[in-house]
Formats: sequence, C-alpha cells, structure tokens
Amino acid sequence: MDLGIRGKRALVTAASKGLGRGCAEALAAAGVDLVINARGGEALEATAAALRAQGVTVTTVVGDVTTPEVQAAVLAEGPFDILVTNAGGPPPGSWETWKREDYLKAIDANMLTPIALMTAVLPGMITQGWGRVINITSQSVKSPIPALGLSNSARAGLTGFVGGTSRQVAPFGVTINNLLPGSHDTDRIRALDGGDPAVRAASMARIPVRRYGTAAEFGATCAFLCSVHAGYIVGQNILLDGGVGNTTM
Repeated sequence: MDLGIRGKRALVTAASKGLGRGCAEALAAAGVDLVINARGGEALEATAAALRAQGVTVTTVVGDVTTPEVQAAVLAEGPFDILVTNAGGPPPGSWETWKREDYLKAIDANMLTPIALMTAVLPGMITQGWGRVINITSQSVKSPIPALGLSNSARAGLTGFVGGTSRQVAPFGVTINNLLPGSHDTDRIRALDGGDPAVRAASMARIPVRRYGTAAEFGATCAFLCSVHAGYIVGQNILLDGGVGNTTM
C-alpha cells in the first residue's frame, strides 16, 4: 500500500533502538525524510546509516530530549509534517518508596516533553492544513501495571492532554493518536525479564498470541497512522499488546 507520505519530513525521538527505531524504519520505507534523536550517539548514527540506505535524508540530534536544550535542537531541524514522540519508561518499583522527585522526573519525560514537542509543531501543521502526531505511550494507560506506577501516572496525563487537543486540531487536517505497546521484544522488556529465559517464557505464555511483539510490526502500525489513509482516526489509544487487554472497547 502506498501511504501517500513520500517526501514528508518527520521527527522521531528515542529512535536509535526498539519501538522508536521500528517507527523510523517504517517511515523511511514509505519515503519519509527523518530527523531522529537519542541519547546514545553511536547507536543513533548506526541507525541513521541503516535508514539512509532506504534512500531518505536522515539528520541526527544526540541528547536527552527531556532537556530544553535538546528540544530546541531537534525543533530547529523543522518544520515537520510528522511527529513521533517516544521516551524510555520510568523504572519499576513500589509506591512506598517513590518520592516527589521520582514522579516529577516521570512526568517530565513521559508527559511534559511530548506536550512541549506537540505545542511547538502543531501550529505549523495547522497552517499547512496537514499533520500527523503519534505518541508512544503504554498499555498501562488502559490497564495499569502495579510495578509501573510512575509510568501509569505520567502517561495517563499525556493521554488526557491528547484527548482534548486532538479534537481541537482535527478540523485543520491534523491528527493526534497514541500507540499503546504491550510487551515487545526490546531492550526494556529484556531488562524487565532480567535475562531469565524462564521468566521470558512465562511472560509470553500469558499473552494470547504467545509471543512478544516486534518493533517492525509496531512501526508498520505507526506508519499507517501517519499516512493519508488515516485522516479519520482522531484521538485514539490503540493497543498493540497481543490481546492481553481483555476488554470489549
């Protein structure tokens, strides 16, 4: 399927590995030029080289996108037709030990940073009459995970912002949607499994499809939501969890 976005320009954060890279790869395959960001320069440049092999222009910005300086650096590479926000989730733990600083760090990374990037790019998208924003959040938005309370809280706040803002920008041809990953075979899930094959096998056994998701299939969904075919999808929270969320809606 031709996604109709060849020649568009996208910003993808935390794009050197995992789900962010999966989205960047799918967009590159659709002919989208990219600005990609991550904290690790070596991995970021390796990803950029692989993406350029698909015939698109790729610009890299190294640094922590939760900081004002790096946000300014990535936004200076605009304007953008497409924005994909992504950031590593807060560490697991328990409510008894979390302090105010832990909550503020989670909110800054997983709520306020995506909001800052959206606030910066949405006016340009509105002016040109077309734009796509995808936020990578978590299945915990719909089904909170006790050990990931920091993530549950911050990402729920982002979801509320998107719910209202997406309806305000939709009349101008701009859509905002959230992708809610379950367990995908990335560095984060491997860390949560602790490198234990038995834990990994037990985790996959609890998923109806009996496996972890892949970055490639996640990226394909992201690219479709960025396409010309997805203009009627507004303010949605789309689960990619292999059927773990046992709900009717």
